[in-house]
Amino acid sequence: MPGATLRQLLERNARHADSLPDDHFSSVERSQRPAVVSVCCSDSRVSQEGMWSVDEAGWLFSPSTIGNQVWDSHDGELIVDGSVVYPMAYTETSTTVVVGHTGCGAVAAAVDAVDRGEIDGPPGVVKWIELLVPVVEAGLADDRVDPNRETSLVDQLVEYNVDRQIEFLLDSDDVPADESVYGFVYDFQRVYGERRGTAYLVNANGETDPDALSALVPDAYEDHVERLL
Repeated sequence: MPGATLRQLLERNARHADSLPDDHFSSVERSQRPAVVSVCCSDSRVSQEGMWSVDEAGWLFSPSTIGNQVWDSHDGELIVDGSVVYPMAYTETSTTVVVGHTGCGAVAAAVDAVDRGEIDGPPGVVKWIELLVPVVEAGLADDRVDPNRETSLVDQLVEYNVDRQIEFLLDSDDVPADESVYGFVYDFQRVYGERRGTAYLVNANGETDPDALSALVPDAYEDHVERLL
């Protein structure tokens, strides 16, 4: 069984603390105004600070949820998850990023749940897979999603899920009208391209046309735009 000892945790934290310059927290010690809220899937292989090359404190607000879901269920209704909407509401963060990733286990579990008609696991996990099942069902009914394609069904549905999460944010009254919302898929399995660790832009404020997305990025980063659907 994998695990870490208390000594390993302390050693790693000591290395972290020793690496920080004296003024690392000076500008954010009393408050925060992050530039970006990045909602990623809860996965040990996907580091938000790593993918955005974040070295400075306070630049990135980084909630993670199972299946990079931006919503939560409250009194039977879907609402924007508090960890997502908090920086928009209280720190004036005007850029939101939703990041799926290739080979997502949450999407795979939701596909399995649709196939079997049941979900096994701890209640705290089952809840989030249940919230993802309608997304998968809608994706399976979408003509763009094809189980017979060379690209795996799960990876197609990962991208579909990013689109649906962004659609929900754009439709929510809790999200400021001028919020910029971008969707990416983090690829460490060479599904979208050959360079592992690339975050591919798949959605910008609801726009999914590859040509329109390419027009939004500098020429040097055109290879960061790719879609499966």
